[in-house]
Amino acid sequence: MNRSSIKIPELVAPAGTPEKLRFAVRYGADAVYIGGPAFSLRRRAGGFTLAQMQAGAAFAHRHGRKLYVALNIFPRDADLEALRTHLPHLADTGIDAVIVSDPGAFVLVRKLLPQMPIHISTQANLLNTEAIRFWEALGARRAVLARELTLAEICNIRKHTAIELEMFVHGAMCMAYSGRCLLSTFLTGREANRGDCTQPCRWAYTLHEETRPGQFFPIAEDGSETFVLNAKDLCLIRHLPALIEAGVDSLKIEGRMKSLYYVASVMRIYRHALDTYSQDPSAYAFNETWWDELTKVSHREYSTGFAFPAENHDMQRHQRGDYVRRYEFVGIVTDRPADHTVVVEARNQIFLGDEIEWIGPGLQTFVSRIETLRDADGNVLSAVKPQHTFSTETDHPVAVDFLLRRRLTTPPA
Repeated sequence: MNRSSIKIPELVAPAGTPEKLRFAVRYGADAVYIGGPAFSLRRRAGGFTLAQMQAGAAFAHRHGRKLYVALNIFPRDADLEALRTHLPHLADTGIDAVIVSDPGAFVLVRKLLPQMPIHISTQANLLNTEAIRFWEALGARRAVLARELTLAEICNIRKHTAIELEMFVHGAMCMAYSGRCLLSTFLTGREANRGDCTQPCRWAYTLHEETRPGQFFPIAEDGSETFVLNAKDLCLIRHLPALIEAGVDSLKIEGRMKSLYYVASVMRIYRHALDTYSQDPSAYAFNETWWDELTKVSHREYSTGFAFPAENHDMQRHQRGDYVRRYEFVGIVTDRPADHTVVVEARNQIFLGDEIEWIGPGLQTFVSRIETLRDADGNVLSAVKPQHTFSTETDHPVAVDFLLRRRLTTPPA
C-alpha cells in the first residue's frame, strides 16, 4: 500500500454513562458507542435514556465526533415489539448510527429509520467476505469484524469488499465464539445474548464424579487452581501500523462496563499512537511508555488474540482471573480558580502527603506530592473522603478533567 494514501482509522470508545462519554471525547475518541436501557448487550451498565442520548449526541457533534448506539441483543418477538416502539424516538436523538446483530432488528431499523446508518455487530460472526457482502447488499454501512479473524484474513476481506470495516483492538475477550455464549443462561438464568451475562467463564470449577456424591476434585495446575475458561485481555497497541495498512476503517475499544479512568487512560494512549503514526508513518516507532501506561489500568494479562496467532500459543489465563492493578483512580480536576490552585473531586480517599500522578489528554503526565488539602471553606484537612471536593496547589499546567491516580504499594485485597 502506498503510504501517502493511508487513511488513519477512526478510534471508537466505549461509554456506559454520560460522564464516561464526556471523558472519551475529551481524551481522544473520534466516536463513542453507547447503549440504551434495553436492546444492548450491556444491560447491567445502566444505559442512556433518550434524553441522555440526545445530549450525548449534541456534545459529540460540538466536538466534531460521532455517537453510535448498540441495539445488538438477539431479540425475541416481545423484544421486537418493544424495539418497534423505541426506534422512532431513537431517531429524534441525533445519533449517527445503530449497531445491530440480528436480521430481524436490521429489518425493523431499515423499515422504520431508512436513513439511519447501520453497523453490523461483531456478534453477527462476521468471518468471511461473502457474509460481509451479504450485509453490504442489504444496506449496512459498516461491518464489525469477528475477533476470531487473523490479520491475513482481514486483509483479504478488505481487498474484496467496499463496506467500512471495524475491529476490536483492546479490552476483554469472551471465551465463546464471537460472544455467543449460553453458560450464563444455563447456570444463572441471565442470558448473555440479551445483555445480562454473569461471566461464568471467570469462575473456578471442580470435577464431580456422579457415583461419588459430595466429592469434588479440584482442577489443578502446578499446585494451584486452574481457570479453564478464563480469557486474557486483548491489546493490539504494538501492531497499529499493520492494522492501518490493512485498510481497517475503525479501531474499537471494549469496555462499556469499565471505569471512567479506564476509558480515558486507554483512549489517550491509542489516540497518541495513531497521531504519532499519522504525522510521519516512515519514522514511526513504538514507544514503550504506551505499553507501560496501558498496564496502569486495571486489566487481565494482555494478549494479541487471534489477529497474530504466531504470538499467542495460549489466549487463556489458567489462574485466578483477578485483574492486575498497579494504580488506583483517586480524583478528577473540576476547576482551576487560580494559577497554583486546583479543585478536585475525590473518587477515592486522598491523604495529605500522598504521591499522585496527574494525567491529561495526550501524554500529559506528572507526579507531585499533595502538600495542601483544604475544604470549600479553606479549612486545612489531613484526608478527603470519596465524592468530597477539595483544593490543593500545584505549579504544573493542570486543566479541568485531568485525572489523579495513586500507585498501589500492595495488591488490593
